[in-house]
Amino acid sequence: MSVRCAFLFPGQGSQAVGMGQDFFNNSEVAKQMIFDASQRTGINFEELLFTENDKLAQTEYTQPAILLVSAIAHKLFTDATGIKPVLALGHSLGEFSALVAAEALDAIDAVALVNLRGKLMAQACEGQDVGMLVSLGLDDATVEAITACQREAGKKVWAVNYNAEGQIVIAGIKKDLEALVDVLKEAKAKRAMLLNMSVASHCPLLESAGAPLEAKLKEMLKESFIAPVISNVTAKPYSTKEEALALLPKQLVKPVLYKQSIANIDTQVDCYIEFGQGNVLKGLNKNATSKPHFNVSDMASLKATIEAIKEL
Repeated sequence: MSVRCAFLFPGQGSQAVGMGQDFFNNSEVAKQMIFDASQRTGINFEELLFTENDKLAQTEYTQPAILLVSAIAHKLFTDATGIKPVLALGHSLGEFSALVAAEALDAIDAVALVNLRGKLMAQACEGQDVGMLVSLGLDDATVEAITACQREAGKKVWAVNYNAEGQIVIAGIKKDLEALVDVLKEAKAKRAMLLNMSVASHCPLLESAGAPLEAKLKEMLKESFIAPVISNVTAKPYSTKEEALALLPKQLVKPVLYKQSIANIDTQVDCYIEFGQGNVLKGLNKNATSKPHFNVSDMASLKATIEAIKEL
């Protein structure tokens, strides 16, 4: 099939109790992947994914849960269609799912890797009351100027996720973020709201997590990719282990350039396929591209996406 597909993968915030259950109930492949991931990590993924629990909000569990469901969705789609991506892109954590799609990481290795990543991030934030906040309705320059001014005043806040036009996530110390809410509203933000996050991602507070993550990446990453992965750090493609080792530790402390990434690749693809829980990235892409956007989050959407791709 000649259709050029970009494979997309969501990050933290997309999780929900029950995600992946339809795959588990209807696919032996999904059951095996959940079993293998549980054996590898010691995490009971059936319990984590399918029952009400407090762990799913803790980053060391959130990250492997999201990646596992994304990897299952991707595996079922590629097994059914044989379609390979021309590019793979993930939002934050989703970059590791994109590496699975590019066959640069084994799926179960990646589950274990992001479980470690979550632990390292939590450890880096330990003893600090940290959080993340979303700002809606302000342009990049305004948010950057406000956060820079706050840092000059001794506050620890950074613009970290460039999600869409007028939507930026800010990370830092929670009390500094709380104080920032009124400042953003005074600047005419439509909304400024704290998010339910247990870490402060993509900012200097995570500096200590970089070296141990790089060491584990050296063990797990493969030398070759079947498709380029778009870096959250640069919004540009990379396709070698050497490049990945340079970029992925930086991803912990540098902003996620998601909207810039979509802008950079849009002319190179015919459609986007989002794998995993929900369709968060479809919402972010709404005003960034006119290309078709499909999602694979359960068996019905898997079937619908396969049928829709045939029409392109």
